[in-house]
Amino acid sequence: MKCDPTLYRAAPPSLAVKPRLIRQLFLPPLIILLMIGLGYIGFWTSEYYGIRALSENGERQLELHARTVESEISKYTYLPSLLELESSVSRLLADPNPEHRQKVNDYLEGLNRRSRSRAIYVMDTTGRVLATSNWRDVDSYLGEDLSFRAYFQNAVRGQPGRFYGIGSTNGEPGYYLAHGLEEHGKIIGVAVVKVRLEALEERWQRARLEAFVSDENGIIILSSDPARRLKALRPLSEDTKERLARSLQYYWATLNELQPLAREQLNEGTEKLTFPANSEVVADDKEVSYLAQTRPLSDTPWNFTLLTPLKDLRQAAVNQGILVAVAFALVAFLLIAWNERRKVIATRLAAREALQEANNQLERRIAERTTDLRASNERLKAQIRERRQAEETLRRAQDELVQAGKLAAIGQMSTSIAHELNQPLAALRTLSGNTVRFLERGALDTASANLKTINELIDRMGRITASLRSFARRGDDQGEASLGKAVDAAFQVLGSRLDSLPITLHRDFASVQLLIDQTRLEQILVNLIGNALDAMQAQPAPQLWLEGKTVDGKYRLRVRDNGHGIDPEARKHLFEPFFTTKPGELGLGLGLTLSASLAAATGGNLAVEHPTGGGTAFVLSLPLASPHQAESK
Repeated sequence: MKCDPTLYRAAPPSLAVKPRLIRQLFLPPLIILLMIGLGYIGFWTSEYYGIRALSENGERQLELHARTVESEISKYTYLPSLLELESSVSRLLADPNPEHRQKVNDYLEGLNRRSRSRAIYVMDTTGRVLATSNWRDVDSYLGEDLSFRAYFQNAVRGQPGRFYGIGSTNGEPGYYLAHGLEEHGKIIGVAVVKVRLEALEERWQRARLEAFVSDENGIIILSSDPARRLKALRPLSEDTKERLARSLQYYWATLNELQPLAREQLNEGTEKLTFPANSEVVADDKEVSYLAQTRPLSDTPWNFTLLTPLKDLRQAAVNQGILVAVAFALVAFLLIAWNERRKVIATRLAAREALQEANNQLERRIAERTTDLRASNERLKAQIRERRQAEETLRRAQDELVQAGKLAAIGQMSTSIAHELNQPLAALRTLSGNTVRFLERGALDTASANLKTINELIDRMGRITASLRSFARRGDDQGEASLGKAVDAAFQVLGSRLDSLPITLHRDFASVQLLIDQTRLEQILVNLIGNALDAMQAQPAPQLWLEGKTVDGKYRLRVRDNGHGIDPEARKHLFEPFFTTKPGELGLGLGLTLSASLAAATGGNLAVEHPTGGGTAFVLSLPLASPHQAESK
């Protein structure tokens, strides 16, 4: 009998392992590719929206700083035409003799000093300088032939002359404004004002602002980075370079092109530029990118460009891309782990109870932790309430200390005030008795004169008590105060002490409005001036200086005396409560502490200086009530 060969044929190998092998071979590269793709999408999306946000903010900054440049340029436009009203200028152009020239030189020198321009000069119709404000300088423009300058050629034809260039005499850059001087409808000369705009660059540098201004030739004439100055924003042809060299507008500058490594136009007036990194600014990167936003300036063919660094934005976008890629990898890893876990659970049902127990235990721990966190949150809220109550208590205590300081100062002044009131009271007693007798005798004129004197004495006593009541009144945290009125009130309160000293007073400050309550400002000044008077008791020729100036939106008042000064050991404790160098009956040691606290409450501060010439100077710095005062002072 034959056997069936198919019964002993080897079984084919199982195909169940092939899908798993395929997953192991292709799944990791696929995950890596998806990580890279999603990371790039996250980077691109973050950079796109970040640049859009920077662009919107940059538009506001661009408008603000561009208007600043326009204001700086336009505030001198009236000066050249002003010379048309000066008769001595017309006489010089008609008869250029030494006498007329010297008179115009003196006039231009004074006008230049008052307007704070760089130079003002007058040229005849041939372009020769007849008179100039810098006639005293070695590199004076006097006698120079500047007919080749474009501003002269425009002005002599009756057009406004606006020109930025580098001076051919001293190589100093400046902005020139020229105006044709007319007489009877005919141009007889040209007036020119030279203005230096380097102050704008200094402001940009102090504000850490990266910006530049380019002229009609595409040349950077003002820049926060000196390395970019006199660089061309676009390629210049040889004919253009030769024309600019003949005009001497940029003196002998080479006018190299400012070539970015990359340029990407985002929209009109906005582009992304990449430059080689400046080793002095960026030490770690080989290149630096900027968001460049450009706006034309009014009344000039110039453009203002604001550069916003994209380094932080680029780093944030890279971090966002990495975060997206890592998040995707984490999700993928979790999905793979979950899938493997599902398989393990499906094949090992016995582990379900253990996993469920672990899950229940984890939930219990989370619930316990949540309870602990809620309890901690309640404790924090209670601590916050206690802190707020403590702050309110501290504020009330501070107000009470301020009032106590006032009352202490009033107590110290009581003897002097009593003396001030006793004199008019004695006079009132004598005059009233005499007036009764004169009325009985019918001497009405003498009685009327006595009554007028009595009225004046009563007014004097009223002023003394009014100053005392005003000083003793409580102040508020908010309000505006006049510095001039506060100083006058302090002098009135301390009037008897001032009268008892042969003091010389130096006043050099403006009566500005400050962000502080009037009575609190008066109390600070009474403390500072009273301390100065105490320090000068033994000085044969006491002097008191009140000097003020505006610094960064705040007004600094300097109260300085020529007294005995403060020894180095006492300087360490000046602003500590209850520390005083005076005898116990003359001071509580709270004046400087309260004054510093009142100044700090309004955003200001109180500091002390020790001049080398002797004496002591306290510097009170308080915010101005209006920012326009800082510009006008």
